[in-house]
Amino acid sequence: MPGSLQNRRILVVDDDEDIRAGIVLALQADGASVTEAADGNEAVDLLAGDTPEAVVLDLMLPGRSGFLVLEEAQGCTPRPIVIMVTANEGRRHESWARTQGVDDYFVKPVPLGRLSDRLAQLLGEPS
Repeated sequence: MPGSLQNRRILVVDDDEDIRAGIVLALQADGASVTEAADGNEAVDLLAGDTPEAVVLDLMLPGRSGFLVLEEAQGCTPRPIVIMVTANEGRRHESWARTQGVDDYFVKPVPLGRLSDRLAQLLGEPS
């Protein structure tokens, strides 16, 4: 049975290698084609190429913050779905992210099944 993210192109951006690897494995298990970036500048370079359908984006990144990557993602055509993930529990950051157009916002540790389900929902697939 195909996963709920079958053949969906998703960019995962997180500077923590273990967290990034866990998210990548979970999304791949649900059928997604995943590209990875370890910092904001690498993410922007990847967005400039073949735009993914969705981005799972850490807030605190070396090189360029998640907010600056979000700004670049919003300029893509078509605009990818963006889910921001962060260890920062402050409401101010979540509020700002939502006003800047993020599609959803999760505080780490993110339940991977919930992340996959939310991506599928936002991408218009049954979970």
